[in-house]
Amino acid sequence: MLAPPFTDPARLDDVLCTQGHAVLSPQALQSLLHAEPDALQAWQPFWDRLPPDAYLRDGGRYRRRRHANYVITEGRVQPVPHRAHWQPVEYNALHGGIERWFEPLEPALEADPLWMELLRLLAARADALRGVQPWFVEAHVFRIDTTDGIGRPTPEGAHRDGVDLVSVLMLQRHGVKGGESRVFDINSPQGLRFTMSEPGTLLLLDDTRVIHETTPIQPEGELGWRDTLVVTLRRGGFQGPEDPLHR
Repeated sequence: MLAPPFTDPARLDDVLCTQGHAVLSPQALQSLLHAEPDALQAWQPFWDRLPPDAYLRDGGRYRRRRHANYVITEGRVQPVPHRAHWQPVEYNALHGGIERWFEPLEPALEADPLWMELLRLLAARADALRGVQPWFVEAHVFRIDTTDGIGRPTPEGAHRDGVDLVSVLMLQRHGVKGGESRVFDINSPQGLRFTMSEPGTLLLLDDTRVIHETTPIQPEGELGWRDTLVVTLRRGGFQGPEDPLHR
């Protein structure tokens, strides 16, 4: 497995603005969140209770998830009423164009101070990238497992999400091989590949400048899984059927 190209946290915003992507080590993220070592491990039971994703169009049973929405303005996190996740087919050819009503996050996870601190940290990165403004935030709690013999973290392939900033936080890898992260410049074949293996590793992507994907996972034993938290931040509003593409 290729190790991630970790970014110096003191240069995080500069690197993200310059190259369109950055990766924080678990230790760097812990420092920025002012968190105790292994604090994220307390979230694991929430991933263990995820319901199946009922919207997989490839017929798979390998994905479980929950979903939440917020508006963040100058560090103030405001939850919004539960809503469907929607993407246009231009960004998600497999699952775009339909309203997907995933189960909401468990209230105890949203009430965790570390959860709110992470959301504020991500909004501050979006402010540095695009300027201070309200951010329309979607949080996706994922488990990809090997129930079908193979699990696909990105069944839609290499893609953009139609937002401004994408973050992928590794919570746990258990009994799997594969799951390589790949990031490509949107205007050239230049890119990089690495595997996020350590819990607490955080990948940040400027969605206007790069496309990304994660390769399938396979079991090393009877059953394996890959747990992540994906948070997207978008200016101007949430994506929805009534919202025209703003790129």
